[in-house]
Amino acid sequence: MKIVRARDFEAASRKAANYIFSQITLKPDSVLGLATGSSPVGIYENLIAAYRRGDLDFSGVRSVNLDEYVSLGPEHPQSYAYFMQTNLFAHVNILPTNIYLPNGLDEDAAAQCAAYDRLIHELGGIDLQLVGIGHNGHIGFNEPADKFVKGTHCVELTKSTIDANARFFPCEDLVPRKAYTMGILDILQAKRVVMIACGRSKAKILMEAITGPVTPAVPASILQLHPDFTLVADEEALSEL
Repeated sequence: MKIVRARDFEAASRKAANYIFSQITLKPDSVLGLATGSSPVGIYENLIAAYRRGDLDFSGVRSVNLDEYVSLGPEHPQSYAYFMQTNLFAHVNILPTNIYLPNGLDEDAAAQCAAYDRLIHELGGIDLQLVGIGHNGHIGFNEPADKFVKGTHCVELTKSTIDANARFFPCEDLVPRKAYTMGILDILQAKRVVMIACGRSKAKILMEAITGPVTPAVPASILQLHPDFTLVADEEALSEL
């Protein structure tokens, strides 16, 4: 495990973006596992800036996203497909045919999850997986539980996750209660994992995930076992470590 300390959100975003920049530069056809939410927005801004300078080429990159809300289609402004288009894909030269997310409108959960795992396998696995960490320790939508779920699955979102995501919706009642998410094994099999964590609100759970026991009650703790895991965090997030 490598821990990279940054002064603040902007510095952490820049440092985390550098890992993705290097990955694409060294392997232009990289398979990137990408994340959504507030944490990676600054990373994507840095990657867009590098592309606009002519320093980065996304034409060979394949992207697989961690998760998607069940019941939201790609045109819904709160879907993760829409998030990725708005915050990254529409601003770089990635090919639309190289963008993959779970299909939130597929009501056959078993078939959708099996198809997504098969897709990741057919792409040759993930070269670099970007993750954040939820206030309850979730990565992707792998929520605290009594066991780790290996493959892509449909998950019932916890109240704390619904509360955290309610700010993106007109009211809490409109937050989807289910999501498709890559499983723990999908994430662990990535050749490299980079986590970004910022803000004092992440300090306690980050300390538990990094220094506590490996347990499905804190899903992010499993990353202690990854052979190439880098945590990029600001001073506030690292304040309890």
